Amino acid sequence: MNRPTLRRAVYGALVSLAVAGAAHAQTTQAQAGTPVASATPVASLPDFTGIVQKNAPAVVHVEAKYSGKSARKSRSAQAQGPGGMPDDPQMEMFRRFFGMPMMPSPEEQKRTSLGSGFIISSDGYILTNTHVVDDADTVTVRLQDRRTLTAKVIGSDPQYDIALLKVDAGGSLPMVSIGDSRNLKPGQWVLAIGSPFGFDYTVTQGIVSAVGRNLGSQDQPYTSFIQTDVPINRGNSGGPLFDLQGRVVGVNSQIYSNTGGYLGVAFSIPIDVAMNVVKQIKEKGYVTRGQLGVGMQPITDEMAKAFKLGNASGAAVTQVTPGSGAEKAGLRPGDVILAYNGQAIGQVADLPPLVGMTPPGSKATLQILRDGKKQDVSVTIGEMKRDGKAALASGGGNSDAPAARGGSTALGLAVEDVDSDTRQQLGLKSGEGVLISNITGPVAARVGLQPGDVILMVNQQRVSNAAGFREATKSVKPGDTVLLLVRHGDQSGFVSLTIPSGKDDEG
Repeated sequence: MNRPTLRRAVYGALVSLAVAGAAHAQTTQAQAGTPVASATPVASLPDFTGIVQKNAPAVVHVEAKYSGKSARKSRSAQAQGPGGMPDDPQMEMFRRFFGMPMMPSPEEQKRTSLGSGFIISSDGYILTNTHVVDDADTVTVRLQDRRTLTAKVIGSDPQYDIALLKVDAGGSLPMVSIGDSRNLKPGQWVLAIGSPFGFDYTVTQGIVSAVGRNLGSQDQPYTSFIQTDVPINRGNSGGPLFDLQGRVVGVNSQIYSNTGGYLGVAFSIPIDVAMNVVKQIKEKGYVTRGQLGVGMQPITDEMAKAFKLGNASGAAVTQVTPGSGAEKAGLRPGDVILAYNGQAIGQVADLPPLVGMTPPGSKATLQILRDGKKQDVSVTIGEMKRDGKAALASGGGNSDAPAARGGSTALGLAVEDVDSDTRQQLGLKSGEGVLISNITGPVAARVGLQPGDVILMVNQQRVSNAAGFREATKSVKPGDTVLLLVRHGDQSGFVSLTIPSGKDDEG
């Protein structure tokens, strides 16, 4: 047998052995009850080249220049982070992407902020982040064909972190297609194009990690972010996030990092929110947000028991703004908001973005829990003040009744009627609440109650004087949990007190 014939014979024998071995393995697996792997080929990973080729020309590099005064302001905002709380290590973890050029000089860093943006209309409107261009003296954008154009900041909204720019290119510009971020689901592929560290038109990809993510930031309480694992770094701010259809579904905005670099957790502003901002800026020059007119707090496990909730979901109403849509609809402290226009409220942070996106003057339906029963309430949404603050107005009232005293040994506190001067100072209505005069035991002390606090409700029942407080607490026994609505200064909140069931529990 010659050598080529021998090689063919050996190869044929090896193939036969492999086939026979595979068949034997499948037979053995079937006999053992083990599922046999399907012969269906594994789906290949998506090819992003078409998305990039189509959309890259509509992505721009944004450069903002600052004078010495503006630069100092910008650096101060950077140091504080998005929450404006430089001493809070949790908020310090969130870093804005004030992208810097590669290897910049220290002086250059003081005067320049780099980011990304994308063209949303052929006549030159560009969307980016507010924090990229805020208070800049000049803003320029660089297109893929290397043209550099001066951009005008048409308007911006710091709370949504969206800015609208305009350039005059003397002709039609390439533009992106706008998608619908409301249809995003965890696990979907997404793609980012931007300028991290000054590297223009960098493409990164990943999946949607979560939707409706609220970061607990005081600066952006009205945004429910898209969380992804797309590699995002400084300089990606303001750049687009695409779905597999090549449509923009988000604006890259923040990362979660203790180093300032990418750690696998990135956040994008939903494009529906961003385009709502664009529409309002074009029409009015500023952005309005809906306002419900309530103060709220999270539901704890102990509060859930007191409210007779199955779990610690929803938002507990602690205050109602006089004259607001909430007051006119009959909402009151002690109500628990479970849903807004049919969307469940899992936590307090879920509600502000929904209310904020509701046009002022329109109707909204709340599902609330009151006295252990669910009911629907129709509310006319008001308009948030332009500074974003919804301070509760003080009510009037006066009472000349002599002060009476009482308290609860089990709760560890003493109370008295609120005198007229204190009532007027705190803005309490007549017959509203009792004043804590002294902390007498460990239960009240442990939850931080103080003399001067006002108790408005006991187990969702209003109390108007010391006698009413005594009546509401007289049956409290060891092991019970009592829910108090307490006014401290101008803020109200629920406090749950669990009475120790034995001496060993008192600590």
